[in-house]
Amino acid sequence: MYWRRIAELPRWLKAVMVGQLVSSAGALAWIYLTLYLVEDRGMSAQQAGFAAAAYGVGLLGGNLCGGWFGDRFGLRQAAVVSQLAWAVSCLAMPLVPSVGLGVLAAFAGLFGGASRPNLSALVATALPAERRREGIALSRTASNAGFTIGPPLGGLLAAYDFSLVFVLDAVTSLVLAAIVWRFVPTGRRTDVVASSGMWRVLLRDRAVLVLLATIVMVDTVYRQLFATMPLLLRDAGSPAVAYGVLIGLSSVVIVCCEAPLAVRLHRHRASRVIALGFVLVGLGLAVLGFWPALAGAAVAVAVITAGEMLYKPTATAHVADAAPAGMVGRYSSLYAAASISGMFLAPAIGGTVYQHAPSVLYPVAATLALAAGVVLALVGERRRPALPAGREYDGRPRPDHAVDAAQ
Repeated sequence: MYWRRIAELPRWLKAVMVGQLVSSAGALAWIYLTLYLVEDRGMSAQQAGFAAAAYGVGLLGGNLCGGWFGDRFGLRQAAVVSQLAWAVSCLAMPLVPSVGLGVLAAFAGLFGGASRPNLSALVATALPAERRREGIALSRTASNAGFTIGPPLGGLLAAYDFSLVFVLDAVTSLVLAAIVWRFVPTGRRTDVVASSGMWRVLLRDRAVLVLLATIVMVDTVYRQLFATMPLLLRDAGSPAVAYGVLIGLSSVVIVCCEAPLAVRLHRHRASRVIALGFVLVGLGLAVLGFWPALAGAAVAVAVITAGEMLYKPTATAHVADAAPAGMVGRYSSLYAAASISGMFLAPAIGGTVYQHAPSVLYPVAATLALAAGVVLALVGERRRPALPAGREYDGRPRPDHAVDAAQ
């Protein structure tokens, strides 16, 4: 049944997912950026850190603003332009003088971040509401499959010539841009709701606001897996390779299980699935708090991965479901920004707490994730708010700009 449902997806959508796999396999620039700046460009660790921070600021801005361009000019066009701009940024990285690398990194983050909400919105608007979660999960599966291929390949290229890392990233991004341009149909244009109208609608939608707030909270504690768990395992006497194996196995589980799980749970209430995912993240973090050893980390990663597979695709689709016509891109941008907030909050907060009170970090993180699950379960399903005067919609998500649901 699962494979039959994949076969039933529109041909262009399957092509885009193949493009996402290729692009993710080559998405190496941001992974090796700091190492490249120190080893090849002769920067100090502090200078490289500032450049990487500039990339992070651009990434957040791109996730916040990318959907606006998608709603305004079309999701297809915005996705292609952002991929092209990212490719140019990658090719420019080895050529730009050191003094300009921070600025270039900020623009690269902006362009890379802008593509994410538009690609998510493309997938969301391509499918009926009852299939949206599995579509998002399949899209994430394609990206995660690429990520399992890319880092080892990047390491080999970096050992030979670091510039090839950026060339490969640019080429694979151009492949995705070409696929989107060639295969995604140009759909009918819908009326664009003014930005001020979007904020009025959003502020009336308590359920979506609560979901976004809990996503920020959970993402911050979830990313302790990457921010402080390596330190925890090091202090417990585990080799660095053990951490890498755990994270690698987590990615393999997601690739194999996330989409089938989304198919099985697509009839269950979204808020309950997301809340259960939050609870599992909290339980996994609690295991780390009470069992700070390699075996405990293995159990924790397994439980947290299960929670991630529940809440991430479901929440992405749920926010797209919440968007009125003409605002799918902007709503997807809000979710995308919330879902990467932990990239900035987790290292700063987690690193500080781990340095001064390491035994407190994971119990507190677990409590926050569990609390987020309880809050979301109590809020329940969203209620569609009224649009500003003069705007009406029928309560169902509709194709937006770039995508006609008809194949």
